[in-house]
Amino acid sequence: MIRLIGIDPGLRNTGWGIIDCDGNHLAYVADGAVHSKSKDPLATRLSQLYDGLADVIARYAPAEAAIEETFVNVNAVSTLKLGQARGIALLAPARAGLVVAEYPPNVVKKSVVGAGHAAKQQVQMMVATILPGCLASSADAADALAIAICHAHHRTAPALKLAAGEATL
Repeated sequence: MIRLIGIDPGLRNTGWGIIDCDGNHLAYVADGAVHSKSKDPLATRLSQLYDGLADVIARYAPAEAAIEETFVNVNAVSTLKLGQARGIALLAPARAGLVVAEYPPNVVKKSVVGAGHAAKQQVQMMVATILPGCLASSADAADALAIAICHAHHRTAPALKLAAGEATL
């Protein structure tokens, strides 16, 4: 059995979801979101996200992490801020010694729903179906659980092992 954390980066709310994976069996463990205070300076907000994620990682001790890749938004300032929050979401598990995988949003949706352009409601419904007993605390947490499910399905792929430096030539 291996414990996985999925992280859905956001500057205001960074969702997280923890699952246990034993072969093809997935079990819900916990979910939530780390929040930053919108009136605080950017550096303080990023610190709040880091501290919150570091606490979750220490509390639940996942072995691997997965994060959704960022899409480019029309608003360059929003995209830049999201990118900074995503950097924190990559840093926290990396500093804890976890292998960190990244997945595009359409791969996450296809892994959970079967269609790469599924609506958020479809993703939330399928997360609840795949993980019995899960009542995701927010849309951000449901997205994070979807990312963890995606990673559970793809974590043994040769391309991922090569990216993690595990493959030998």
